[in-house]
Amino acid sequence: MQEAWLRLARAGGEGIEDLRGWLTTVTGRICLDALRRRRVRGEQPLELSGRMLLGEAATGCRAEPEQEALLAESVGLALYVVMDALTPAERVSFVLHDVFEIPFDAIGAILGRSTAATKMLASRARGRIRLGVPPKAEDAAAREVVGAFFAAVGGGDLAGLLAVLAPEVELRAQGPLGTVVVRGAGNVAARATLAAGSRQGARAHPAVVDGLPGVLVTVGGRPVTVMGFTVADGTVTAIRVLTDPGRLAQVVPSWVE
Repeated sequence: MQEAWLRLARAGGEGIEDLRGWLTTVTGRICLDALRRRRVRGEQPLELSGRMLLGEAATGCRAEPEQEALLAESVGLALYVVMDALTPAERVSFVLHDVFEIPFDAIGAILGRSTAATKMLASRARGRIRLGVPPKAEDAAAREVVGAFFAAVGGGDLAGLLAVLAPEVELRAQGPLGTVVVRGAGNVAARATLAAGSRQGARAHPAVVDGLPGVLVTVGGRPVTVMGFTVADGTVTAIRVLTDPGRLAQVVPSWVE
C-alpha cells in the first residue's frame, strides 16, 4: 500500500481518468512482484499460533487488546495455507476477481494475460482451494492419523477412533460458554462421536495450527470449528478445539463464508 501511494504521489492524480482502476492495476502488479520475489527468497507462510488462537482456553483469561488486534488482522487457517501454494498469477486472479469483484479483463491487463487465460487461472485457483494442499512430507504421517480420526468419527467406528487416540489424550475446547477439558481416550471418543452426530453435512478443510496439523470445519460453507492436533508415535495426544463464534470471526476470513 505504501509503494502504491508513493507511485501515485510521483505520478500525480491530475492525468488519471479512473483513479480506482489505476490504483487496482498498480497495487495488483506490486503484489504480483512481491509474491514472485518471496518465492525466490523461500519465505515461509504465516501460521497462526495455537496459543493465540485458543488464548482464553489456554490461559483462563481474556486476551490483551494487542492480541485481539493481531487476531483481527490475521488471514488464516486453511485457506491461507492453500492460497500460499497457488502460483502468483493464480492468487492475484482469484483474490481480485472473487474477493474484490474486479473484471477479468482488468485483471488480465495487470497480469499481461488474455481475459480467457485469466479466467482459467481463477478457475484453477478455486479448484485447488476446494481440494486443499497436499501435506508436506514431514507432516504426512501426522496428517494420516488426523485423517483416520475423522474417518472413524464420520463412520461411527468407535474401535477405529480409540486406535488413533492415545490413552491419556486431552481435548480442550473453547466455546461460547467457556472452556471444557476432556481427558482419556474413551471420554474423548464419546464426545467426538456425539459432536459429529450433531453436525450433519460438516466438512473438514486442512489447516495449520501452531505448525501442527489441524482442520477448519464448515457446515453449509459456514465456519463452525477450528481444531488443532498434536500427534506422537502414531496417535493423537492432544486436541485443541475452538467453536466460539466471536473468536472464529476474528481468525477466519469473512470471504470463507
